[in-house]
Amino acid sequence: MVTNSYSKWGVRLGTLALWAAAGASVVYWGLRLSNRPVAQTVPAVASMAAVPDAQAVARALGALPAGAVVAVAAPVASMASRFALIGVLSGRHSGGGAALIAVDGKPAKPFRVGTVVDSGMVLQSLSPRQAQLGADLGGPAMLTLDMPRKN
Repeated sequence: MVTNSYSKWGVRLGTLALWAAAGASVVYWGLRLSNRPVAQTVPAVASMAAVPDAQAVARALGALPAGAVVAVAAPVASMASRFALIGVLSGRHSGGGAALIAVDGKPAKPFRVGTVVDSGMVLQSLSPRQAQLGADLGGPAMLTLDMPRKN
């Protein structure tokens, strides 16, 4: 006959102790994490509000003293600086072809001879490295654009 040498109560008590330790650990860490640490309070110091000097701000922004009269001329971009000739495609016969012209720093666009490049400026004629612009197709050239030289 075989007898059971260990008691069922020993296993049961060991399991109970293990679960009690796990539960106590959960309760301990739950309480530990839920408590906010007491912050050290720093006494508030009343700071003086900065009061800006209105006249100094006005001078910094470019205001003039009362009664000052200044004639200001707005800078006008020269006509040649507004246009850049990028490329020329000359036609076989005179009066043909197209030019690649950038206006006011924008991407270059193709213009055929006789078309309006910008308000009041018409592409009049082309040569291998130049383009002439004027008020109308048959009038005198007001501006000659040269292609940039390659070094």
